[in-house]
Amino acid sequence: MHDFSPTGRCPIREVLSRLGDKWSLLVLLTLHANGVMRFSAIQRSLSDISQRMLTVTLRTLEADGLVARQLHAEVPPRVEYRLTERGESLLPHIDALVEWAGDNLEAILSDRTKSRALSR
Repeated sequence: MHDFSPTGRCPIREVLSRLGDKWSLLVLLTLHANGVMRFSAIQRSLSDISQRMLTVTLRTLEADGLVARQLHAEVPPRVEYRLTERGESLLPHIDALVEWAGDNLEAILSDRTKSRALSR
């Protein structure tokens, strides 16, 4: 039996706690689709993310070794982000999740509507 309790070291909890937020997967997918990007370009691609949330998300992904940040010593400084090898290795799994979501979205939305109607 697998133990998914919060005591000890559970790989699922460790990874999903970092990737299960609203923005991490979208940032990874954006960098995968566009390659090396500047902060402002990422923010334009995800138009509803705040500057602070993007900063926090990029720092978290960088700390986990999924995104690399490169600072170019120019005036003004130029910062670029790209996926690391580890980040790229995660993409087939994210792509599978995206495909599953696309295949099941209509049914999920329909079930939500039915559930709301029954709870009234």
